[in-house]
Amino acid sequence: MNLPPSPPTLPIVGHLHLLKEPFNRSLFALSRKHGPIFSLRLGSRLTIVVSSPSVAEECLAKNDIIFANRPYFWVGKYIGYEYTTLGSSPYGDHWQNLRRICKHKMFSADHLNMNSSVRRDEIKDFLRKLYFSSSDDGFVKVELKPMLSKLAFSIIMRRIAGKQYSAKPEAIRLHNLIQGLLKLGISPIIGDFFPFLQWADFQGYKKKVVKLAREIDGSLQGLIDEHRRNKDDSEKEDTMISHLLGLQESQAQYYTDEIIKGIVQDMLIPGTNTVVITLEWSMSHLLNNPNALQKSKAELDFQIGSDRLLNETDLSKLRYLQSVISETLRLNPATPLLIPHVASGHCNVSGYDIPKDTMLLVNAWAIQRDPKVWDEATSFKPERFENGRTEGCKMMPFGLGRRACPARDLGLRVAGLALGSLIQCFEWKRVGVKKIDMTEGKGLNLPKAEPLQALYKAHNITKKLLS
Repeated sequence: MNLPPSPPTLPIVGHLHLLKEPFNRSLFALSRKHGPIFSLRLGSRLTIVVSSPSVAEECLAKNDIIFANRPYFWVGKYIGYEYTTLGSSPYGDHWQNLRRICKHKMFSADHLNMNSSVRRDEIKDFLRKLYFSSSDDGFVKVELKPMLSKLAFSIIMRRIAGKQYSAKPEAIRLHNLIQGLLKLGISPIIGDFFPFLQWADFQGYKKKVVKLAREIDGSLQGLIDEHRRNKDDSEKEDTMISHLLGLQESQAQYYTDEIIKGIVQDMLIPGTNTVVITLEWSMSHLLNNPNALQKSKAELDFQIGSDRLLNETDLSKLRYLQSVISETLRLNPATPLLIPHVASGHCNVSGYDIPKDTMLLVNAWAIQRDPKVWDEATSFKPERFENGRTEGCKMMPFGLGRRACPARDLGLRVAGLALGSLIQCFEWKRVGVKKIDMTEGKGLNLPKAEPLQALYKAHNITKKLLS
């Protein structure tokens, strides 16, 4: 077959030795040598890597159905409830049903509007905690990531499990377990590329992740059991779990507890992590670009004023703030290689043969920094988005096609409201004169290598805004 070009290969391991963290950068370096589409042999897996908008469009638009499958990695088996979750299941009736449930009961425009008060209340509580930790004597140092993580978790838990659940001891434990899992990372292992080595667990990584996943499963089961016990409570809220338990009563064989836990887990783990990463990178860029921070504050002063706190309905008026978030997502997408796709059949991309079961990696990070597409591609310039969001394959931080992230609108609302509120209520500056280190850390979600630490103090109007 006429496969895409490929680097020289080694026996057995293929090209695995060429992959170094961060993977988006090592694959970008290979694309500069071998072109916008090239192939790799990762152990037993044939993989194509795409690094241009036009080729990505061929894969995720023209051949969308063919590339709608996911690879069978160990993660899907042990964490994805035997490949039955929205993120891990193959394309088909089951996946379509899961996506329909999540889209209509969690992420539709109507449901997002109905639950805007939840996000408002949680962000206001977050701001109050920052305010009470501030000082009248000057700036105070803070590491934002832990607080942002609790904020994102609380917002999602309110919708999944109901009012105030995130403050309960069992919810705090669940949050800590999820943070432990994210810290370890959920990555493919050697057995995913060499089936005869599936038993191998170097340094006990798989054992640690599976142990955490089982503890998370136990916490989620407790959450479901609690809702089941309280199903006759006349004051119970219309939560995601109560809706799923209602479906379970009529279709018990399909809506098992494992299916429900998988849906809840798919909401919690990616939802918490993506928003936190985006907000931390956004604040880092603004602190390194004081003019952009000042411009954001001026827009808030003009559009919102000093008499009230920013609301979600105001976001459409804050074009520059939205541009800051878009530029952050361009430079630092939370899933720089998207989630891997797998071809369900043979197809042709850019004149090359792509066999069935080929894994597809789309280097969104490289596409969004392509100097052929973007002026000053590596510079932070929110102004480039002020005339509207760039659509299509030039900008795809949430993926594209059928398997694009269904929670995109929720993520943008939370990021916009949280970032705008932080700027409206507090003055921010770097800890020292030196610019913040923007080095990317290890992992498939592109975290900062060094967590952001910043100095802040409350504006004079903050007490009134938070009262």
